[in-house]
Amino acid sequence: MPVTEYDYIIVGAGAAGCVLADRLSADTRTRVLVLEAGGSDKRFWVKVPLGYAFAHTDPRISVQCATQSDAGLAGRRNSWPRGRVVGGCSSINAMAYMRGLPVDFDDWANSGAHGWGWQTVRATYDSLEAAGDAPAAGPVRVSDLSRHMHPFSKTFLDAAAEIGWPLLDDLNVGAEGLGRYRSTVWKGRRWSAADAFLRPALKRGGVRLEMHAKVQRIEIEGGAAQSVLYRQHGAIRKATARREIIISAGAVHSPQILQLSGIGPGALLQSQGLAVHNALAEVGRGLQDHLAVTYSFAAHTKTLNATLGTPQGRILSGLRYLATRGGPLSVPVNQVGGYVASGRGVAPDTQIYCNPMVHSYGASGPKVTRASGYILSAQPCRPTSRGEIRITSPSPDDQPGIWPNSLATQDDCESAIRAGRLLQRLAQSETLSRARRAAIGPDLLALDDDALLDDFRARASTVFHPSCTCRMGDDPARSVLDARLRVHGTGRLRVVDASAFPNITSGNTNAPTMMLAARAAALILEDNR
Repeated sequence: MPVTEYDYIIVGAGAAGCVLADRLSADTRTRVLVLEAGGSDKRFWVKVPLGYAFAHTDPRISVQCATQSDAGLAGRRNSWPRGRVVGGCSSINAMAYMRGLPVDFDDWANSGAHGWGWQTVRATYDSLEAAGDAPAAGPVRVSDLSRHMHPFSKTFLDAAAEIGWPLLDDLNVGAEGLGRYRSTVWKGRRWSAADAFLRPALKRGGVRLEMHAKVQRIEIEGGAAQSVLYRQHGAIRKATARREIIISAGAVHSPQILQLSGIGPGALLQSQGLAVHNALAEVGRGLQDHLAVTYSFAAHTKTLNATLGTPQGRILSGLRYLATRGGPLSVPVNQVGGYVASGRGVAPDTQIYCNPMVHSYGASGPKVTRASGYILSAQPCRPTSRGEIRITSPSPDDQPGIWPNSLATQDDCESAIRAGRLLQRLAQSETLSRARRAAIGPDLLALDDDALLDDFRARASTVFHPSCTCRMGDDPARSVLDARLRVHGTGRLRVVDASAFPNITSGNTNAPTMMLAARAAALILEDNR
């Protein structure tokens, strides 16, 4: 079996893994190995911003993990796409860049992740970000695409202002309000974590990327992580780490790798015939995710459907994009949204999404009709229900079981109702009432509270933000990692990705994942000096 040695081994070239590869290899004498189960991200629909609709369902670059039957969602099983490609989920996501609200991170610190409060993480965010085409700034390009958005998007902002919701120029100021989403797009192309961090690291030297490398397990000796076994092109290979191994495989697969390596709930591991190296009960537990419900409407006013709903419109849009990197294909699906409070005197607790196009999904991908329409979506920000990820076999080739346990608390049920009420309020504005021709599907305006909850159970879906399955904390009985992202009770091993969140942030998780990885890299380097 071929064996190679590196200073650091990173499992996963997703949003977190790419950041770590860059920061840990700043000293080019340091050797870093990055193991990625997927292949190259150099694909047309990955790089085209509106290509999200194809990328996140493409089996060549995403794994469609299926949840178990979810009683809270009327017994449905949902698909959770996970990026299996260089860049991970930052190569298949919708590119909305949302830091989260300040209270999210103060909550992290209060949950035992000391040193992760808002004032600290804000400085990390500031160091990472570049505004659009700014030449001298951080590596993460965050673009204001307002001038490229469809004119109908202003209708949503006019409606919000009409009902008294604040309007914001920048949704990352940490306040309530709606505005135009800023996106990880640069010069008309998706700007993933691989673009921002991994490619510069590879050019600089010191980093080796191995694609199509499926990790089998971490080898533990003497209570510490020593090496990684992985399968690549049919052969089993082994890499050893002189300093540390960092798992950055995401909130679904990081706990799977820990469990396969003998770290996790003892009874679960024994039931699968695995040796128990560290009976850490919370590995895979505490799963949190965002659920959103969407309502579609036919419109009197022309929307993006009028352009992309015809063969001629799609061809012209494609030619325009190829020639100028502009036009409808250069803007991600999320155009307008933000955080809104669902009641008086409460903090913002619901995220809103408004898009100037209706579409459906078929076997061959998204379908867009020429009839104009728009959608309104709402997502309760901070669910209190908790799910679980656990292996169902000792084979790395079998996907772990996902038990979301959605709407398991009364608070989450009430949050779902309040989210529906917010959408009703927005839809009933004079501005959207004039634009609306008819409801497509369930009529939002005809639903009372009981019907809103029933409809949420019947149709709400993940917005692909699983987190917290290897969360930080100060008590090994209630967490998996300490505040420096070290696995409790196992040396030379950390987990750095959204699974480490003590609690889910209020919005999209790509930005906080990159922030977390940047801070983690600084801690790792500090501990290894």
